[in-house]
Amino acid sequence: MSNLTNVVRQLRKERDQAQRRIEQLDEALKALTGLAGVRGTDGRRGRTQISGAKRRTMSAAARKRIAAAQRARWAKWKTARRGK
Repeated sequence: MSNLTNVVRQLRKERDQAQRRIEQLDEALKALTGLAGVRGTDGRRGRTQISGAKRRTMSAAARKRIAAAQRARWAKWKTARRGK
């Protein structure tokens, strides 16, 4: 039984070491993604995370205008296609 206890103790020790290593790697990644030009895990540049810059949100009205303009472009393209 003592042997099993030693194995469990060793496994817990290895798990704790692995957890500390993961935390170190996370800190290193966080530091590196803060450098200009390096993309973070979310795909955005690290610079936006440091400066606190937020992405702009588009109003519903603006989205509707853009969608209407795109539909008009598609309609124009389709009618030009049919005429050929």
